[in-house]
Amino acid sequence: MLSSFRRGFMAKLMLGVLFLTLVAMVITGFGTGGGGLGDLGGLRSGTVAKVAGEKLTTDRLREETQRQFERLRREQPELDMATFLRRGALEEVLAQLIDTTAIAVFGREQGLGVSRQSIDREIAGVRAFQDVTGRFDDATFRRVLAQERISEQQLRDDLASQILQRQLMLPVVGSAHVPNAMALQYASLLLETRTGMVGAVPSAAMGPGSEPSEAELAAFYRTNQARYTIPERRVIRYAVFGPEQVAAQSQATEAEIQAAYRQNPDYAARETRALSQVVLRDEAKARALAQKVAAGTSFAAAAAQEGFAASDTALGINSREAFAAKSSPAVAAAAFGAAKGATVGPIRSPFGWHVVRVDDILVSAAKPLAAVRAELAAQIQRRKATDAVSDLATRIENALGDGSSFDEIVTAQKLAVTETAPVTATGAAPDTPGWQAPPELQPLLEGAFAIEPGEEPAVETIEENQRYALVAVVRAIPAAAPPLARIRDRVKADLLLRRASERARAVASAIVARINAGTPPAQAFAQAEVKLPAVQTLTATRRDIARQQAQVPPPMAMMFSLPRGKARLLAAPDGRGWFVVYLDRIIPGDARKEPGLILAVRSQFSQIVGDEYARQFTAAVRAGMKIERNDAALRRLKDELLGTGPAQ
Repeated sequence: MLSSFRRGFMAKLMLGVLFLTLVAMVITGFGTGGGGLGDLGGLRSGTVAKVAGEKLTTDRLREETQRQFERLRREQPELDMATFLRRGALEEVLAQLIDTTAIAVFGREQGLGVSRQSIDREIAGVRAFQDVTGRFDDATFRRVLAQERISEQQLRDDLASQILQRQLMLPVVGSAHVPNAMALQYASLLLETRTGMVGAVPSAAMGPGSEPSEAELAAFYRTNQARYTIPERRVIRYAVFGPEQVAAQSQATEAEIQAAYRQNPDYAARETRALSQVVLRDEAKARALAQKVAAGTSFAAAAAQEGFAASDTALGINSREAFAAKSSPAVAAAAFGAAKGATVGPIRSPFGWHVVRVDDILVSAAKPLAAVRAELAAQIQRRKATDAVSDLATRIENALGDGSSFDEIVTAQKLAVTETAPVTATGAAPDTPGWQAPPELQPLLEGAFAIEPGEEPAVETIEENQRYALVAVVRAIPAAAPPLARIRDRVKADLLLRRASERARAVASAIVARINAGTPPAQAFAQAEVKLPAVQTLTATRRDIARQQAQVPPPMAMMFSLPRGKARLLAAPDGRGWFVVYLDRIIPGDARKEPGLILAVRSQFSQIVGDEYARQFTAAVRAGMKIERNDAALRRLKDELLGTGPAQ
């Protein structure tokens, strides 16, 4: 129930660093800026707003808007810039930039600061900048910045702003408190049980109706043309290259195999030892223990006299390196230089004085080269192939930069070319029934829809460090609806369904009217003019609805918005008919027996209240600052992004 709080398209727009979640809370700031919007003549054309004298440039707003558009387009491939801007995205991004700037200015006015070391720690902790071992990798860092078209200084500035926000906002959010009595009321509401009935009035039960005329079909087609519009399609040419193209130069040589064998310690003969050890703080006690063992007392008995059990002294089997890490290099050298059964020490380390007994010596023979040759050759071949493919990609990109065409490159590199049918941004080919997209096409689509016909081809990644493709767009087919003659049967079926749905609505509306006038639901359905399915009984709690979220049947969800004893109409999906939903009884819930539920509800409300505190705090900060907006610059930028105005 609470998770649906403040959802929508605009909730997807949030200022952040790249696509990374660097802070636990994002301030969305749905306002349009504070007061002080008087004379804007002092704002230059390249400045879209000023916050307490700090400029927000058109370039910054353009870059952030394009970045947010590209991020959303990854989730919605068919989203275009016009739709994005029509939903208020440009104004929303500007509002967020104003808010984050206002918070940063306010933080600095309060004496808050962010050190370079703090920013470095944030960067090092970002997973996208780390290698496979989880450590920060500078090359990965540079590559991600390049992919997102953001400079290191921009990243650092954004991080500094976010850290300032965190310093200010965490105390604000943390002060949120929800009383137990309030949480009890909402928790009990979650346990409320409702029982009702639902009956269907299917469009199919209304009969086929009269045959539509050609004029009626044409009118319906014109009115609903958007329904039949096929998104933009593109014919794409691409040439895949990967390990197969560099197989000859990727073979492992005998010298490389032998060098790898010599350098890998796992293949050499290894000695491990089973050891027992006592570590004492006092040298005299350690020396006395060693003397007892030398005089014939067993190591276990001598250790027991100092209070050590056998489980305390037994170290198990250790390599020299592992034992040195547990003690010191000097102690390990002595223990691995002694014979089986010998006792060495006392030897000092940072932990104390060690007395060590060598219980056993285990020697594993070296693996012969012949036994690991195939394994080493495969490792070397993979590494060389990765390097060679990367080099080939670089050569192709350099050739593009030198002006070589798609055909010239594929000929020079002997690459096979594939040309697709006209495909949408999702890979569908609505104009070519039966055409199947090759598996390698999917990762190429985003890049292919980012370039235009006639533009320079691009190298796109299919599988990182393994397979790439040179991609060009042959032609683009604008979004349009097919001619009526081509989809006449579909349009006719849709029109007949629409008419049947309208007749079904009339029947369902009459049933609702009878029920709300006092007729029992089963009797109201029986009085309908057509034969309908039997009425079904539904019972559920609000907690069931909250748990199932999007999977909740709409009639069941509607029961929780109805007054008891009333019915309401609900459309079935895809024009298939109508539901009549009736609420029969309500059984109140009591959460006093479920303290865990009360605690969970209180926690969720605290989060919502904390978020509201953050919004109100941001609004108060913004209201206390002079904020100027250059609406003329904003309009020019919108025209530029739509392609209807000059680039700035």
